[in-house]
Amino acid sequence: MTQPLPYCGAPPVPGDLLHRFNGDPLLIAALGLIALAHLQLVRRDGAKLALAAAGWATAGIALTSPLCALSVALFSARVGQHTILLLVAAPLVALALPVSLTRPQSPWPPTMAFFTALWFWHMPLAYDATFASTAVYWAMHLSLFGAAVWLWRALLHHPCEGAVAALAAGTLTSIQMGLLGAIFTLSSRALFAPHFLTAGAWGLTPLSDQQLGGVLMWVPGCALFLLVGLRSMQRLWRVVEPAPTA
Repeated sequence: MTQPLPYCGAPPVPGDLLHRFNGDPLLIAALGLIALAHLQLVRRDGAKLALAAAGWATAGIALTSPLCALSVALFSARVGQHTILLLVAAPLVALALPVSLTRPQSPWPPTMAFFTALWFWHMPLAYDATFASTAVYWAMHLSLFGAAVWLWRALLHHPCEGAVAALAAGTLTSIQMGLLGAIFTLSSRALFAPHFLTAGAWGLTPLSDQQLGGVLMWVPGCALFLLVGLRSMQRLWRVVEPAPTA
């Protein structure tokens, strides 16, 4: 039986990467419609309008640029794609949500949803399945990006009284994302079969490719979620800090 091509096509070689844009009309139409709907909702708020445009443009770049094809060849490229979506596009989209969608909520359900999606889709069996089925590929991206926007919404739009929970959730997310990245970085064997025969064309072994992907997950993810947790602590400190006496 012929192995089906992954959604982003055959693994590229260095010479043809710049020609490997993803021109899927359904994806482009879906991204365009969602972005237009979001922009329409925040059209009266210039700051949110700019954030929404930047967030959806970033998501579009991650999904339609040659990074899509490169993620077929390299685990580190797939992690890089996820890093852009989860740590750049998602917080921008969350910051740009209309006021009606940013009411205070517990950070724990989105924290657990993000944890589950991140670890599940970076386990070898689930990861391998995304190369054999377009439906599974998009289930991965939609669940990861949706959980990330949900989590960033809770971490960035909480009231002062929710700062302790947001600090704990941000710190826990920083730890678990850093731990997953550390596992890939410190592993002594390559875990992801789709890249066993493709990493060499890019001057990497399957193990060094995996370790690079682990670093990309470990350092930015750990740092950014820790920073947003510290932001919550700063907000809490401003509330409890005694007012200066005359």
